[in-house]
Amino acid sequence: MIAIDVVIIGAGPVGLFQVFELGLLDLKAHVIDSMPQVGGQCIELYPDKPIYDIPAIPVCDARELVDRLMQQITPFAPQFHLGQEVTEVARQATGRFFVRTSTGTQFDAAAVIIAGGVGSFRPRQLNVEGATRIEGRQLHYKIQDPALFAGKDIIIAGAGDSALDWVLALHDKCNSLILLHRSREFRAMAGKVRQMEQLCSEQRMQFLEGDISALEIADDALKSVSVRTKSGVTTRVGTDHLVVLWGLHPRLGPIANWGLNLDKNQIEVDTAKFSTNVPGIFAVGDINTYPGKKKLILSGFHETALAAFGVRELLSPEEKVYLQYTTTSPIMHKRLGVEPLKRVRTENAAVE
Repeated sequence: MIAIDVVIIGAGPVGLFQVFELGLLDLKAHVIDSMPQVGGQCIELYPDKPIYDIPAIPVCDARELVDRLMQQITPFAPQFHLGQEVTEVARQATGRFFVRTSTGTQFDAAAVIIAGGVGSFRPRQLNVEGATRIEGRQLHYKIQDPALFAGKDIIIAGAGDSALDWVLALHDKCNSLILLHRSREFRAMAGKVRQMEQLCSEQRMQFLEGDISALEIADDALKSVSVRTKSGVTTRVGTDHLVVLWGLHPRLGPIANWGLNLDKNQIEVDTAKFSTNVPGIFAVGDINTYPGKKKLILSGFHETALAAFGVRELLSPEEKVYLQYTTTSPIMHKRLGVEPLKRVRTENAAVE
């Protein structure tokens, strides 16, 4: 059994920054995530999408953001347990927590911080004969390598931001592109829809209204997709790849059984410390809810700072924790493993 200060459930951007905020307060963490890599939804669904609202970084994609966060937490040497789902969290008589994962890893933790985004999630899948045979080869529920579609005929099924983002990103790289949806009502931002419609009017892509009714597979390879249109007519469309972006099935999974107060599958928290109704369990990021909640990475980063102070107070209730600044605090410099910046004099600086 691993004894540790804090177990963090979730290795998305907010979970990673939680490591940093805990480290500044000299608290060690292990991070558990059901995905096989760090990065959460950002890496799983939108690795190449630009992000514009990270302070001091005008633009970066999800991969860069996660890489920067991993570099930032290096001084605190967190341990990661990936491809594992937390199956049990039980508060012991000592006040500490017994935590077990789906692979049998066990922890003895002083506190638990849930940073699980929307919880564990699975893509909404295509339920037609033969779909599982070509999944990962020609049927995709996410795009990890856009180069795979260069010079190919592709169909993207979906109506949300993810589907439209990839339509706009890939239309000039593939041989042909069809956006397929059962209606002309989109869930994506209006500007993206207008760009897609402009591309259709310029005959640089095509929009097809209908539902996928069948797949033609020969020699274990996808040949065409049968689409039942709104009029009831079925048309067969040849393609090399079918990308289905119908969103996710978010689910709390075992979290729902841990005695936490929930509101529509989100965990209620006290915003002073982002603590839950169970002493010692905290929740940050998209998984939590409170009046005025905004589901932004920026908001999640703020929440991790207060949660870290909450954990520090929980572990050392008699110890007053002073706010120290990373710019000037020797303690912070030591924990970060950096040399303090020497004062730089300018020509106009006063001589001491």
